[in-house]
Amino acid sequence: MNTKTEHFFSIDNSSQFEERALAIFRYQANHCLIYHEYIKQLDINAHQIKSYTEIPFLPISFFKTQDIVSSDKNPDIIFTSSGTTGHVTSKHLVQDVSIYEKSYNMAFERFYGAPDDYCILALLPSYLEREGSSLIYMVDDLLKKSRHPQSGYFLHNHEELFSTLEELNKNHQKTILIGVTYALLDFVERYTIQFPNLIVMETGGMKGKRREMVRQELHHILCNGFGVGSIHSEYGMTELLSQAYSYGNGIFNCPPWMKILLRDTSDPLSLIKNNQTGGINVIDLANINSCSFIATQDLGKIHSNNSFEVIGRFDNADIRGCNLLVQ
Repeated sequence: MNTKTEHFFSIDNSSQFEERALAIFRYQANHCLIYHEYIKQLDINAHQIKSYTEIPFLPISFFKTQDIVSSDKNPDIIFTSSGTTGHVTSKHLVQDVSIYEKSYNMAFERFYGAPDDYCILALLPSYLEREGSSLIYMVDDLLKKSRHPQSGYFLHNHEELFSTLEELNKNHQKTILIGVTYALLDFVERYTIQFPNLIVMETGGMKGKRREMVRQELHHILCNGFGVGSIHSEYGMTELLSQAYSYGNGIFNCPPWMKILLRDTSDPLSLIKNNQTGGINVIDLANINSCSFIATQDLGKIHSNNSFEVIGRFDNADIRGCNLLVQ
C-alpha cells in the first residue's frame, strides 16, 4: 500500500477520515496476518464494511503474543511496554519510525506549539530505567527540539529539579514538566512551588510504586504542589503511534488522524453511544504498518464534542502505564 503519511496526516474533516480509515482497514485486513485471521474467525467480510464504525477492533492483548505487522519489512525499532514483574509485555514492531516521529511532532505542535518555545523537563524514572520505551523516544526528540539549555531529564534528582523550576519561574520561561504520576507525587511531597504558568503533564500510572488514586484527588495534590490551576495529561501506549492530550480535568482530545469509539462491555463487537461508559476502541491511522484498529483494556466516556475521558480499566486487565487512573 502507498503509505505516504500526508494521506492521513492532512485529514481535516470527517469524510476524509472515513475514506482513509476504510482504505487502511482493507489493506490491513489483507496484509496483517493476525488481523486477517481475527476477522476471518469473526466471519466478517472485509469488503462489506462501508463505515469505520463497522470495522472490527483487534484486542490489544495480541501485541503481547504476536507480531502485529502489515508487511514483511524489518522493523526500524521495537517498542515494548513497561509491564509488572511476571507479566508478559507488549511489543510494537515499528517498520517506519519516521511515521511515529511525524505523528508525535504534529500532535505536540497542534496542542502546544513549537517545542523550541519551551524549556522541557522530564521526570520519568521508570521509563528511563528500561529499554524500548516509545515515550522516552518521543521525549528525547522533544528535548532536542526544545534547544533550551535547561531542558533535560532529572531521574531522582528532585533538589536539582526544584532549583531549576524556581529559576525558570523567576525568568518567566514557558516550561513543560512531563512526569510519571508517582514521581510527580514524590516530588511534591518534598517540595512545593508557585509556578502558575507551568504546564505539568502526567503520563502513566503508579507503576506499582504507590496506591492508585482517583483522578480528582491526584490532580488536587499536584495542583497545590506546583501552584497550577490544572494538570495536563497524555494518553498514549506502546501499541499506538499517536497520542491524545488533556489540558485538564482528564478530558482528552485526539489529533485528526486518531479517533476514539466505545464498545459495549458485555458485547465487544457492538458500539455504544456517547456519554455512556464503555471499552475504549482506538483508530490510529499512524499504525498503518501494524494495525490501526485497537480494542484497549481501558474504560471511558465520549462527550458530544468528541472529547473523551478515561475512567478506569477492565477488572482483569493488567496494570500498566497509559492513564490508568480510576475516577
